[in-house]
Amino acid sequence: MRLRVKKTISFLVVLALSTYLVLAMTTLNSPKDTHPTCEQVSINIMDESTNGFLSASEVKRILQRKGLYPLNKEMSSINPRDIEDLLKVSPFVSTAECYKTKDGCVDISITQRLPIIRIKNNSGQDYYVDDHGGIMPNSKYTSDLIIATGNINQWFARNYITCLAIAIMKDEFWRNQIEQINVLPDLGIELVPRVGEHIIYLGKLPQTNHKDERMRLVSDFVNNKLDKLAKFYKYGLSKAGWNKYSYINMEFDNQIICKRKGEKK
Repeated sequence: MRLRVKKTISFLVVLALSTYLVLAMTTLNSPKDTHPTCEQVSINIMDESTNGFLSASEVKRILQRKGLYPLNKEMSSINPRDIEDLLKVSPFVSTAECYKTKDGCVDISITQRLPIIRIKNNSGQDYYVDDHGGIMPNSKYTSDLIIATGNINQWFARNYITCLAIAIMKDEFWRNQIEQINVLPDLGIELVPRVGEHIIYLGKLPQTNHKDERMRLVSDFVNNKLDKLAKFYKYGLSKAGWNKYSYINMEFDNQIICKRKGEKK
């Protein structure tokens, strides 16, 4: 009889604890709003100064156009998921998170996509490419990115110019020295430096259908060419003068062909 009573008491204790924990978790996950309406909206763009595509005021306008800006709305009617989904549609947004607080605030945190190059091709198209090969539309963005010009369609921009830009951007010197990439009709690559009145011809980028292999091949190709060019800068141009040559051909592995200023092709 005592054993049965003890078992019953133990069962009731466990049941009570379980009920308490369920209620506690429910309360934590769905806190009761102490403010019935949204009194403040906090918009945090983590890399606003770096990328600069979006501002807090632009995010506000995006939400207002769709009737989702939460200020002065009832907290119970605000759906953070709807706000996140709308912002993620923007071509400039990488991630978006939104949540409500008990004190009547809605917090919105955004990270932007990272542009690595601007494309201005022969067809008049003007757009950006991000570090994953994604196309981003032209905007008021004015950061000092490398510009790629010439015979570039979007497929070539996503699959090859992206790899080329990433390889250049990895090196601080070349990131600051190269201001323009030009693609010739035969897909040969020219580089225009900031210092020196010459054009650098690299040749054609290695071709492959495999994405990971493409990145490796293009990276090795660019590193090899630019390593040789760096030595030529150090031991050649530093003595001959930065403005002596108008064209530096790096196409061949065993030689560098330079054309003097005023010399005909």
